[in-house]
Amino acid sequence: MTDPIQPSEELKALDRLVGTWTVTGGAEGTVRYEWMPGQFFLLQHVDLAQHGQSVTGLEVIGNLRPFGEPTGADVVSRFYDSTGNTLDYVYELTGDTLTIWGGAKGSPAYYQGTFNADGTTVTGEWVYPGGGGYPSTMTRI
Repeated sequence: MTDPIQPSEELKALDRLVGTWTVTGGAEGTVRYEWMPGQFFLLQHVDLAQHGQSVTGLEVIGNLRPFGEPTGADVVSRFYDSTGNTLDYVYELTGDTLTIWGGAKGSPAYYQGTFNADGTTVTGEWVYPGGGGYPSTMTRI
């Protein structure tokens, strides 16, 4: 008998994000993370303002598992926003350091932030190739 498939340890590590957070820095507003039933996918509900524009959307975070194939190693996501964008990311949490790459793992566009000791804030910044980016802090509500 085959053991039932379980969520990956890399995905389960993101449980630290579950809850509602206030975001400050280059984008301002709130994000809320919650598990879908089964805990194979983490959902992020986004309600932010950036550069004077509202950014609302839903991100689905998990490991890919296409028909008949093994579960992918990376924790990937796709973000869908209210203006029609679909953006792909790769998440990695190592110790207290959260890295979110824009596109593929190792991309020059990424966020890197650090959880404080009690897990109530994540402080870091978005880095973009060729300069730019912005600081971003999430504080648990």
